[in-house]
Amino acid sequence: MPSTMHCEPNSRAPALPAGATDAHVHVFDPQRHPYAPDAAYRPQPHECGTADDLAATLASHGVDRVVIVSPTAGYRDDMRCMLDAVERLRGRACGIARGPLDVSTRDLKRWKARGVAGFRVDLVADGLPGGVPALATLAARLADLDLVLDLQCEADGFAAVGACLAAAPVRVVVDHMGRPDVARGASQRGFRALLEAMSGGRCWVKLSGAMRFSRKPPPHADVDRFVARLLAEGGPGRLVWGSDWPFLRTDRRVDYGPMLAQLAAWVPDARQRRRILADTPADLFGFG
Repeated sequence: MPSTMHCEPNSRAPALPAGATDAHVHVFDPQRHPYAPDAAYRPQPHECGTADDLAATLASHGVDRVVIVSPTAGYRDDMRCMLDAVERLRGRACGIARGPLDVSTRDLKRWKARGVAGFRVDLVADGLPGGVPALATLAARLADLDLVLDLQCEADGFAAVGACLAAAPVRVVVDHMGRPDVARGASQRGFRALLEAMSGGRCWVKLSGAMRFSRKPPPHADVDRFVARLLAEGGPGRLVWGSDWPFLRTDRRVDYGPMLAQLAAWVPDARQRRRILADTPADLFGFG
């Protein structure tokens, strides 16, 4: 099936700094890497994007580096598509693996040698098999290997695991601003716990995935107050930006450029944007 990826530059977004990084994308290439038989969701053609599509999209928007997150959709615990994409974008990409919480140290070392910078725990899709003790054990092993723990949670999910993660020496990066319940505001328990964790020095947050929890159409104005709190209390040194490309669970192709324009609206100060786009992800994910 030929690619239909749309990657026109977006003139509304300001010029990006050198080293600009998209810290949250996925790659779906069912021709090269068929979906797992047990995949609960199989992305449709308009939701797919190959490594070549990704490279073209990044180049057309001036994004130099990327973090490729192995998704639950399509591939479950099959890392081959993500690892292949990291290899194809050698020097510009790192990966985030996923799997069971009792993943072997051997696998983690093997993936790290192939460009993986962290391991994803998806509380939304998978829950927490083995409970907090299993998460604590994983966090300690990731810290020993200098790998990031990438966490997807929603609503009050972070409050349930925040104390466990704070007690471990692992670096934690939280997807999609913790996916708060926008109806409950920024004072809800999970989001407060996230703000507190950012001040602890080992927790970062991705300004990404607004469409995953907003209840309004683009530009998702109900998300603005959450971004403002993250920026005010965590600062640009605790924030990275991610597009969430190629935008799953949509009924049409979503363009990349407006995501960069949204970041500029959230963070109008160019120096702060440079830290969020370039400096902070370089330190967090180990880009040279």
